[in-house]
Amino acid sequence: MHRFWDSDAWPGLQASCIWHPALETTRLAIVTTAVFFRSFWRYHDRAYRRIYLDTGHLLGNLELASSLNDYRVHAIGGFRDQALNDLLYLDGEQEGVTAVLALADRYDLAQDLPNYATALPSGIETDYPELVEGNLLAHLHRASAIKAEPHLGWETIAANLPPIDNTGYDFPFCTKVSTDTPPIDWGIEAGDLERSIVSRRSCRRYSPQPIASGDLKAILDFAYHPERYHLWALDPAPDYFDLPSIRTFVAVSQVDGLEAGCYYYAPEADELRQIRFKNFRRELHFLALNQDLARDAGAVIFHTADLSQAIARYGDRAYRYLHLDAGHLGQRLNLAAVAIGLGASGIAGFFDDQVNEVLGIPPAEAVLYLTTIGQPLSRNASDS
Repeated sequence: MHRFWDSDAWPGLQASCIWHPALETTRLAIVTTAVFFRSFWRYHDRAYRRIYLDTGHLLGNLELASSLNDYRVHAIGGFRDQALNDLLYLDGEQEGVTAVLALADRYDLAQDLPNYATALPSGIETDYPELVEGNLLAHLHRASAIKAEPHLGWETIAANLPPIDNTGYDFPFCTKVSTDTPPIDWGIEAGDLERSIVSRRSCRRYSPQPIASGDLKAILDFAYHPERYHLWALDPAPDYFDLPSIRTFVAVSQVDGLEAGCYYYAPEADELRQIRFKNFRRELHFLALNQDLARDAGAVIFHTADLSQAIARYGDRAYRYLHLDAGHLGQRLNLAAVAIGLGASGIAGFFDDQVNEVLGIPPAEAVLYLTTIGQPLSRNASDS
C-alpha cells in the first residue's frame, strides 16, 4: 500500500459522495475504479457491462469478507463523478470511479448504522453523437455521470422512486416448485465461507451428470435470502443499488427432481414457476456464442431487468447499478456452488435478443448476466 495524500481527504470524499450519511461516522472506505482500455482491447464496446459485472463480483466478495472481519459495508453508487475522479487524480476518460464502499466497525457504537439509500439518479441523454471506435466506453461513463448535487437528500430521493412491479409470472397453470431449504452450513465462524472466497475459480468444463434440485435451491437461497445466515454473523441485508429491478429466470437442463424448462424465480414466495416446457440445452449453446459451459450446465441462471423502468428510477446511471447488482448476485451464486461441490461460471457474452425469444422472456426485459451451474468435469478443470 502507498500513502496517497498528506492531508485529510475525508472531507473531499464526503463532498464527492454528496454527503452520504454513512460517511459521517465511518473512517474507512474502499473506492473501486476501472481502467477502460484494459477491458476494451478484449471485449470492445461490450466491455462497459463487463467492467460493472466484474466490479459487482468484487463487491460481493468485499461485503462477505467484511462481515467475516466485523465490518459492515455501506455501498455508495451515487457520487459526483468528476469531483471524485479529481480527488483520486483520475482523468475520467482512461480510468474512472465505479463504486464507493464505506466500512463501518460493528463494534463501534457510533458506527452501528442503519441501511441507507445507495443510489442516486443521473440525467437521461437522448442526443447520441457519432463516436469513433474505441470511444464508447468513456462516453457511456460520461453519459451516466452525476454532474451536479441533487436538490433533494438521499433518503428523500429513495422514498420517491417509482415503484417496481415484481408480481409477474404467477399464472394459475404454472408448475410451482417450492425453493424453501435449510441454509448452507458455513462451519464454525463461517470458516467454510472464507475458504470458498479464497479458493473459488470459474469452472471451465462440466460433466454430463445432473445436479440435485436441493443444491440448486441452496444456491438460490444463499444469493437471495441473506437474512437466513445471521447464525454466521453475516449481514442479513447487504447493500445493493437497484435490486428490485432485477428478475431471475432459471433454464433447467439436467436437475434431478425438476422438469426441464425455463422457470421464473420468485424469492419473495420461495418458489420456481415454470413458464416454458422443453430442454433448452441446444439453444443455450447457441445463445452463449457456442460456449460449451451453457450447453453442459445442469442449470443456467439469467438476471434480467426492464430497462425502461430502471431508467425511470435512476436515469442512465441505472445501467451501472443493474450490472453491479447482477455481478454481486453472481458472486454469491458462485460461492454457494463451490461450497457444495459444484462448479459455476458467469457468462456475459450472448446474443441478447435471442435469449428473450427462446426462453419466453418479454422483449422489454434486458438480459444482464448468465451464471452456469453444473457438475465440474474434474477438480483440475477449473481456473479463474
